[in-house]
Amino acid sequence: MDVDDEWLTLPETATLMCMTKAAIAQLRYRGVGPRFYRLSAKTILYKRSEVVAWMESRACTRTDDVLAAR
Repeated sequence: MDVDDEWLTLPETATLMCMTKAAIAQLRYRGVGPRFYRLSAKTILYKRSEVVAWMESRACTRTDDVLAAR
């Protein structure tokens, strides 16, 4: 399996994103975070490549860049 297509658990995703699990849950709830895969009511996975792409899409060049408009 290619590392970019590796499946990540929520704790692994939180570590990669430098965020708490609760913060990522809020992104899911609001529909503004990286795409996720719900395997069951309590099992959520992310693809590493999609998380990294989402993080890269949040890049800013100025402190007053508005992320909400993206």
